[in-house]
Amino acid sequence: MTQVSHPLRRHFCPPTPPRTLDGNDEEVGVLGVEQVGARWRSGTDRAQVQVHDKVRVADGVVTLTLAAPDGGRLPDWTPGAHVDLTLDNGLTRQYSLCGDRWDAYSYRVGVLLEPAGRGGSSYVHEQLAPGHVVGLGGPRNHFPLVPAGSYLFVAGGIGITPILPMIAQADLLGAEWRLLYGGRTRGSMAFLDELSAHGDRVQVRPQDEHGLLDLAGFLGHPRPDTPVYACGPGPLLTAMERACAGWPARALRTERFVAAEQGAPVRAGAFDVELRRSGRTVTVAPDTSVLEALSAVGVEVLSSCRQGTCGTCETTVLAGVPDHRDSLLDDDERAAGDCMYPCVSRSCSDRLVLDL
Repeated sequence: MTQVSHPLRRHFCPPTPPRTLDGNDEEVGVLGVEQVGARWRSGTDRAQVQVHDKVRVADGVVTLTLAAPDGGRLPDWTPGAHVDLTLDNGLTRQYSLCGDRWDAYSYRVGVLLEPAGRGGSSYVHEQLAPGHVVGLGGPRNHFPLVPAGSYLFVAGGIGITPILPMIAQADLLGAEWRLLYGGRTRGSMAFLDELSAHGDRVQVRPQDEHGLLDLAGFLGHPRPDTPVYACGPGPLLTAMERACAGWPARALRTERFVAAEQGAPVRAGAFDVELRRSGRTVTVAPDTSVLEALSAVGVEVLSSCRQGTCGTCETTVLAGVPDHRDSLLDDDERAAGDCMYPCVSRSCSDRLVLDL
């Protein structure tokens, strides 16, 4: 899998300075100074947002419009970003932001009903209503839009959500782009009305009308200056990896909603994790994750999905060789070995040293 994921990577956006907060929780930027509250001190702090609107946009898909309960500004975000929503039933789920990134007072997310899921989407569809307040984490971006003169986008089903703001950004900057959008049926494909404004740059291909997506025909010959962004179900992303095998390295950038299958860990036995800042050493048993081992001795690392897909628990590695088992890092980032996701990743070496 090839994917841009490291949070320090550049985001492709017009030159608007990022919002920064000083010790008094004041926002300083081109828009002036605004009191935003301690809850927004970082992109990983937990906050609260209120459901302002809930709209059915396709068969089995609803959008939620979220706003701060006090009507204040929400943190800035860039195309490809997602947020964590902590629901009243205790579940935390990640959803891509798919609204207008220049709207400072509301977020929009799309939620697919998954009857065989773990209960988050059912709760959103069946119980969550305007006026309800939910917890918020983020936004974070492990799927950023990189600078380019042209783009190819491929979306399957609810995978259209992170692609929508990318298209808006590409339009804003005058870049060339095309989108191939597939789904089970036309009625199950959200945001078709919004996409219709883009004319023939968007190819809508429901499977019941056109069969499987013609990826090779859409992609054409490899081009060194055209990144390919894809989001959707696992089989689509696997097919994209095959279709882009001849493209330049890092041309294909994907985001998974479900963790990719992993083989057996490199090490079958236990290993030690040294926590450099706290001066402690923790032994991680074969049947325990690093995150669980840390929690057992009172070292809490902010986490969410526990599947290696959301990036919440990213931790800096100071020494040792991680056994990367996430669905976020690309090959270069794995080779660098300077970060890991302790919810799923382990160790190739006898000892890891983490910046904790």
